[in-house]
Amino acid sequence: MKTSEESEILEAYEQGRMKLRKPSKALMLKLADASDRTFKKDRRINIRISNHDLIGIQRKAVQKGLPYQALISGLIHQYVEGDLQEKA
Repeated sequence: MKTSEESEILEAYEQGRMKLRKPSKALMLKLADASDRTFKKDRRINIRISNHDLIGIQRKAVQKGLPYQALISGLIHQYVEGDLQEKA
């Protein structure tokens, strides 16, 4: 599902009003560094959760085509970055 902004960008590109350009080396280095910091898994933790919650997480992971550990790690990362928020 495209957002209106995505649709506008696609339309501008298809009509020749927008051109693609190669990213600079500086931007590529910056993105590579951010990727390394985001996806590097360098710590291990052990947690205890209920069997009910583990089964639910495993089901969600199967639906998304992910290992359940990757789903848990991704959820923690999203929460830390502020992309997941608590209900008030």
